[in-house]
Amino acid sequence: MEVILREHVDNLGRRGEVVKVADGYARNYLLPRKLALLVTDGTKQQIERERGKFDAREQEEKKVAEAMAARLADVEVQVSRKVGETAVLYGSVTSADVADALTAKGFEIDRRKLHLVEPIKKLGDFEIPLRLHREVTVQIKLKVVAEGK
Repeated sequence: MEVILREHVDNLGRRGEVVKVADGYARNYLLPRKLALLVTDGTKQQIERERGKFDAREQEEKKVAEAMAARLADVEVQVSRKVGETAVLYGSVTSADVADALTAKGFEIDRRKLHLVEPIKKLGDFEIPLRLHREVTVQIKLKVVAEGK
């Protein structure tokens, strides 16, 4: 099935692009969430009319993301966890923990924008990529320390 994307969809395409997707994916995910429209002459014309608004909105979102990235560039987040005798963490530090620590510092960040390959299971300093916009990524400095120290 061919659809026109109304929003950017990761690993699929950008706004305004015509993409071919599986019927079920379009019917069950893209169309109900208003992320795409079925391809017809009318929808092609509608997307062309909306392209100016899309571009302006895209630039505004990018500008806001760049401003947030500038504010986050020098922020260091500290998370404390219980550790064993061999300095191994009981549990792990996940993206939700980092998002909570950023919220405590005054930044409302969605945990899904933090890209941890796997949870952190040791003490130390880490850099976590935070994807604010598809073209704007900032590295968050994370320090995992032993609880009570």
